[in-house]
Amino acid sequence: MGRLLAIDYGTKRTGIAVSDSLKIIANGLTTVPTHTLFDFLKSYLEKEDVECIVVGLPKQMNNEYSDNMKNIRPFVKKLKTDYPDMKIKYYDERFTSSIAQQAMIDGGLKKKDRQNKTLVDEISAVIILQDYMESLRF
Repeated sequence: MGRLLAIDYGTKRTGIAVSDSLKIIANGLTTVPTHTLFDFLKSYLEKEDVECIVVGLPKQMNNEYSDNMKNIRPFVKKLKTDYPDMKIKYYDERFTSSIAQQAMIDGGLKKKDRQNKTLVDEISAVIILQDYMESLRF
């Protein structure tokens, strides 16, 4: 039974989260510099059983794609080329950065820690994955 892996793709940094093998809990895995993302994925996917990659779909309030979609499309295209047997799903990532910031406040993190964009990206990936898994239960 494979895990789910979520990607919060950014031009500089990419947050990554992974589920437990039962697909109940999403956990932050890491944040990597985006230019090293494929190296990270190659290494991780060789070691771990992942059955689906969930990529955050950047949408605006009016339901149109945000500017980052121009970067995500080629990323997903290469991902599909490199891993043709891997299921790849998009999942709406609206508000994940705001929710991540609020989660850090609620968790008692100091202001300096909340300004850590690496942590925000990883938490955003966790939120994308947890929301995706919850959507499968309905």
